[in-house]
Amino acid sequence: MAKGRLTNVPQTKIPVVSIVIFYGNAMNIHSLSSVERARFNMVEQQIRPWYVEDEKVLQTLFDVPREHFVPAGMESMAFSDTELPLVVDSVETNENMLRPVIEARFTQELQLEPTDAVLEIGTGSGYQAALLSRLAQQVTSVEINRTLSAFAIQNLQESNITNVKVETGDAHAGWGTTEYDAILLTGSVPAVPDALKYQLCIGGRLVAAVGQHPVMTVLRITRTSAASFETTPLFDTVIKPLRGTRMSNFNFNL
Repeated sequence: MAKGRLTNVPQTKIPVVSIVIFYGNAMNIHSLSSVERARFNMVEQQIRPWYVEDEKVLQTLFDVPREHFVPAGMESMAFSDTELPLVVDSVETNENMLRPVIEARFTQELQLEPTDAVLEIGTGSGYQAALLSRLAQQVTSVEINRTLSAFAIQNLQESNITNVKVETGDAHAGWGTTEYDAILLTGSVPAVPDALKYQLCIGGRLVAAVGQHPVMTVLRITRTSAASFETTPLFDTVIKPLRGTRMSNFNFNL
């Protein structure tokens, strides 16, 4: 018999059960439905490794059903690490849902508090607004495309989200005169308009991807006083430009 080798020993197969600890609770991922397992993998394999570590944000990603906000027929792609084209009732809007990792980082970098009022510019399907709504008191989301406005409103209503108000219009250079605790631009801009920065409360944060293809940096701009702002570079990415009057061919008579 070879040294160190045992022969004629019956081999017993030991079942392997994948147990993870999530927020203090043991979870057997094999007991999850296919949808919940896909959501779990999106959070744990895509988003958490991309420097999303805020537990409230991670829990929100589990709580808000992303598959309810994608266009019909694309539910199987809801948790993929890719942008999804927003085709609504066969209408091509020329807009995309952002990658889940970008949506998660945007949510985290706003540093939201439960009492915050948030302005989102670019509603899309309503999913990003839904994430923000779980962490803030009120979200006003402005979408230039009427088809998408209607789609987002429907998605939010069906998800019983009542603290998001969707409005239609061009807000790329500001929206009304209200000041907000946080402002998010879901499309890129060459530079952040001063009018938007001055819609921040003192201590308010604005997050936006700034630059032009192929170089864009997501910045957090914090209003530190009546006339002073502090800018923090966060990460590099490339997303579609925010649509505004001078860059849009959208027809409001759709």
